[in-house]
Amino acid sequence: MREALKQAKLALGKGEVPVGAVVVYKNQIIARAYNQTEMLRDPTAHAEMIAMTQASSFLSENTQDHRGSLEGTTMYVTLEPCSMCAGALVLNKCERLVYGALDSKAGACESLYHITRDDRLNHRLKVQGGFMQDEAKIFLQNFFRTLRKERR
Repeated sequence: MREALKQAKLALGKGEVPVGAVVVYKNQIIARAYNQTEMLRDPTAHAEMIAMTQASSFLSENTQDHRGSLEGTTMYVTLEPCSMCAGALVLNKCERLVYGALDSKAGACESLYHITRDDRLNHRLKVQGGFMQDEAKIFLQNFFRTLRKERR
């Protein structure tokens, strides 16, 4: 999670919503990303989505008999994933998700929805929320406090 927090700090420095994500496979970080929606002008460029793409590429290129899904991986992300990211984690068959702060407005793992644990879907993840949440909240609070000041 500390590496995900470093990624969130990079996002903050670039004026992005400070969310960072890493993917771990066999105790090795195989992907690192931060939100890039403003920089790429792409509303889907969430940290989780970029990290999943990197991890899938790594696994399909560097792991024999691995088809690029996220089976056997853990994603660490500083903010509870939204419905898009939670759905992608399910479709990618990620094994485990560890996130920091709850997202009461868009969280889809615990706050608003439970996509990652929905029995109607073909896959479910082990989910641990609230991990290092205070550290994750600091970046988000600073970002939105600054944004509100700039809009006045």
